[in-house]
Amino acid sequence: MKINQWAEEDRPREKLQRLGAENLTNAELLAILIGSGTPEETAVDLMKRILADCKNNLNTLGKKTQRELEAYHGIGEAKAVTILAACELGKRRQREQIEKRKDLGSATAIYNYMHSHMQDLDVEEAWVLLLNQSYKLIKAERLSHGGISETAVDIRLILKEALLHNATILVFCHNHPSNNLRPSKQDDAITERLQKACETMRIYFLDHVIITDGSYYSYREEGRL
Repeated sequence: MKINQWAEEDRPREKLQRLGAENLTNAELLAILIGSGTPEETAVDLMKRILADCKNNLNTLGKKTQRELEAYHGIGEAKAVTILAACELGKRRQREQIEKRKDLGSATAIYNYMHSHMQDLDVEEAWVLLLNQSYKLIKAERLSHGGISETAVDIRLILKEALLHNATILVFCHNHPSNNLRPSKQDDAITERLQKACETMRIYFLDHVIITDGSYYSYREEGRL
């Protein structure tokens, strides 16, 4: 039986989309890569057979040559190269250091991170920084370019992004191209709306930081949050 004739919940691609890659076997993951088997054998069964010859050890699979893989019925040049490329990527991932997320637990750290994004702007931009509970950056996203009116900064979209990325801490930033650090009434209004919305969604609103070229204004440090 071909994979496309299997029950949908058993097909590797659909299973990965539904349950996540971590819930697939090595044979199922490799079957997704090679795409197809033979008329007599599904891609999953083909990879099970090859893995069995490797004592189900991916390191052993990675030591096979292209010619050795092509000796299996159903594995041609393209599939053999795909398997070898996947094994090599696995090796390289092990060698690389885990990317360190920026720690943005203070207004100074937030300013240092955002200054490079904003120092040369001649118009206002608004950004949201989504953090985890350890104040490490998950995502930085620009919300508007050319102003921070209530129509440009949609509070609902900010909270939606926070929820989608499992953020527990939120920072709002914008720049003043004039280099005037003093918050406007509009800045105050957006800060108040964001604070109330975050309280409702049980997200910690860490700060609203106004960036200029050389300094910053922090609502948190000024005791306004």
